[in-house]
Amino acid sequence: MRVNEIKTFFLQHGLQDRLLTFDQSSATVELAAKAVGCAPEHIVKTLVFKTKMGPVLICAAGNVRVDNHKYKAFFGEKAAFALREEVETLTGHPAGGVCPFALPEGVGVYLDESIRSFAQVYPAAGAVNNAVRLTPQQLQQLTGAPWIDVCKKDNPCAKR
Repeated sequence: MRVNEIKTFFLQHGLQDRLLTFDQSSATVELAAKAVGCAPEHIVKTLVFKTKMGPVLICAAGNVRVDNHKYKAFFGEKAAFALREEVETLTGHPAGGVCPFALPEGVGVYLDESIRSFAQVYPAAGAVNNAVRLTPQQLQQLTGAPWIDVCKKDNPCAKR
């Protein structure tokens, strides 16, 4: 796990006070929302895909799903989720703790539009019991990731 690298990264950016550690698991959207004390849509789920260009992470709101047609139109191939047992090898983070920070070379990161309008969002921070509180703009600045639109908009849970 790269938790220490993540702590150092946020310390270097003066955001160490944004790191949250929980006594309970935050490995799913529901558990993370409960631990943070927010609505599930404010949790950033980091989805891991295997593509021809290598591993790709898509950070999306906790209550949305990837739209396969939009994904294929953007990436030029069918969506293929990484298997749970492959996640840590591909990202350096355990399943349930995957985040867009402290990644191995060659891992692509994208931010879905589903998180862009929130005041605060909470991606994991490299472990199954932590998160980091950021604005979507800070998340974009820290990752350098482009904004994309690959999630379904008609999700009845997506109301903000």
